[in-house]
Amino acid sequence: RKVTPKGEAAAMNTQQMEQMGQFKITVWEEENFQGKRCEFMLECQNIMERGFNKIRSFKVENGPWVGYEYPEFQGQQFILEKGDYPRYEAWSGNSSYRTEHMLSFRPIKCANHSDSKVTMYECEDFQGRKFEMCDDYPSLQAMGWCSKEVPSIKVNSGAWVAYQFPGYRGYQYILERDRHQGEYRNYNEYSTQAHTNQVQSIRRIQH
Repeated sequence: RKVTPKGEAAAMNTQQMEQMGQFKITVWEEENFQGKRCEFMLECQNIMERGFNKIRSFKVENGPWVGYEYPEFQGQQFILEKGDYPRYEAWSGNSSYRTEHMLSFRPIKCANHSDSKVTMYECEDFQGRKFEMCDDYPSLQAMGWCSKEVPSIKVNSGAWVAYQFPGYRGYQYILERDRHQGEYRNYNEYSTQAHTNQVQSIRRIQH
């Protein structure tokens, strides 16, 4: 039997405790916080492996999280910041894509609202004209971006959620500094369900 050195075990426990304090989400199988429930402090790749059929309501107590419509963090993404989500309208907002339940979710560990920076590019692979941002923009075109499309994005710091339409509406794309090394070279890397490079609003993720 492998014996873990005491110092290493203590360090692991401390790290786990710090993470567990930063992130907490409670999930329910039915809408309006009804039915089977469970608390999580770490990611869940497939809620069905925990004896649930689906998740239809959430309460986020700590941290930002991202939920997915399919297991293994696949399908449409939805930002879950601190607060209550009794029904799908609460997380999908004005999305044209109706997702009434989720099957996997994970914490967003690099969100830092006061230190967030993102660079948008005119072409794929970080080519062409670029624009750096450190703030929320409900309309990229209103601030001077001349297209409805953003072919590639580099997250310099923090975590962001980009939206298909102005006013933080439509498909959501969670963009993080600690995933893909912060580099999203084309729209296929925004999400497993991204069908277009249309991005017309973007904001920092709250932590």
